[in-house]
Amino acid sequence: MTSPDMTRRDEDISLSVSRLRERLDDLGVSRVRIVAVAKGFPWSDVRAAMAAGISMIGENYAQEILSKYGSVPLGERPALHFIGRLQSNKIQQLAPLVSTWQTVDRDRLVDELARRAPGSEIMIQVNLTGEVDKGGCEPADLEPIVARARRQDLDVVGLMVVGPTSGDRDVTRRVFAEAAQRRADLGLVELSMGMSGDIDLAVEAGSTMVRVGSLVFGSRPPKD
Repeated sequence: MTSPDMTRRDEDISLSVSRLRERLDDLGVSRVRIVAVAKGFPWSDVRAAMAAGISMIGENYAQEILSKYGSVPLGERPALHFIGRLQSNKIQQLAPLVSTWQTVDRDRLVDELARRAPGSEIMIQVNLTGEVDKGGCEPADLEPIVARARRQDLDVVGLMVVGPTSGDRDVTRRVFAEAAQRRADLGLVELSMGMSGDIDLAVEAGSTMVRVGSLVFGSRPPKD
């Protein structure tokens, strides 16, 4: 039953969240957590998603995070996951707002997080597709980066992986299986893997956290 204070947009988001949870249940993985990607969507949409039970929000851009959440009282904010290309010079500004840094992929970011946001919860992004335009460390660098972060008392909770751009399901399945194995080898808990187009393959491979935007918020609004 919807609240009389809900707008039509709020109702649409609530319905989308319910459908997504049903889809995950059908896949047999209700334990998988949802990171709702709110890039380009207003705070009102984020608030509606939170009212529907979403606790984790993913954002890609530093400036959007600062403008969207900077004035929101601490107790009203979601657990904010940074999922975009991270620049070390933005960490100090973002540190009071970000709960989890999912795209740590090089030593400089590890060092700057340890300095500016000590004890932060982080995930190491690894590039398992070989696509040069994707973020993520090289597979050979993964273990040293994890070790470096642990030595500096950062809380390395898992890996973050982006599937192949081609969408080839066989290739995606192999990439996700490798990611799951690497997560296990490193003794990590979380695996942030799977977006709107490949969520089923990610869940099948053992993802614990899916990053979805359109399945929660619909099509992204056009830029002004």
